[in-house]
Amino acid sequence: MPHIDRILIATRNAGKIREIAAILGRHGIETVTLADLLMLLDVEETGATFLENAAKKASEYSAAAGMYSLAEDSGLEVAALGGRPGVLSARYAGESSDYETKIRTLLAELDEAASDDRSARFVCSMAFADPAGEVIWTTQGICEGEVAASPRGANGFGYDPIFKPVGFAETFGELDDDVKRSVSHRAKATDSFMRFFLDFIGG
Repeated sequence: MPHIDRILIATRNAGKIREIAAILGRHGIETVTLADLLMLLDVEETGATFLENAAKKASEYSAAAGMYSLAEDSGLEVAALGGRPGVLSARYAGESSDYETKIRTLLAELDEAASDDRSARFVCSMAFADPAGEVIWTTQGICEGEVAASPRGANGFGYDPIFKPVGFAETFGELDDDVKRSVSHRAKATDSFMRFFLDFIGG
């Protein structure tokens, strides 16, 4: 059984780090970030799927840092847009555009689609790699919902202000962090990781 003092959260997204670290922290797991390690490596997300990107980041960052790493790739899939933005969620409307622009672009395209179907889902794929860069575990978390007519709420990040999870009238941008952590795609994936990890270390 391996002894693991801490885990690298292999992302530079502050919102994702906050959500993942909060869940791991409840189990007493210490985490470090790429910034903590002064890691200059920037792994490109060239995969065709969320899982390919998550595995690529976990493998390359683990090998570079020489430690166990947890990476994820996630995004929004909108049914009426054929699953867009999907793996391009972070680069939608141009990689340098802010999320206000991405959201405006998505809502405009949804209006142009002239569809009554507002259904969408958030997807989060996670991968865990050992210090040699071998991916030893993967999972996927999904949160079903729909796209709101306009952005609401200042909580969360990314597309949260326009996503209403099933069972809620509020968007992720309006819901409390504790509620989001109980139903979100990232929470589901992280909970799955915890079940694996506690068994992995013999907890």
